[in-house]
Amino acid sequence: MARCQLRVYYGPETACATKAQGPAQASTVQVRAGDIFPLLADAVRSERTWLRDFEDDEITISADLYEVILAYQHCRRPSA
Repeated sequence: MARCQLRVYYGPETACATKAQGPAQASTVQVRAGDIFPLLADAVRSERTWLRDFEDDEITISADLYEVILAYQHCRRPSA
């Protein structure tokens, strides 16, 4: 009987994500927003529990994206 060899899957090997170098940023990865938006939207829509693990994490976004998000949030508010 042949033995099964199992491997750990680390995700797709693509050029879209790059690890930041240096001791202060050893645990960061730069990735295009367009690559993760559909995945995050699906995870939120599917109510994936792993999202709760990251609720308190801080992320860095550009100032213009932040302004667009604030404007979108303002437009979504229900009227009184």
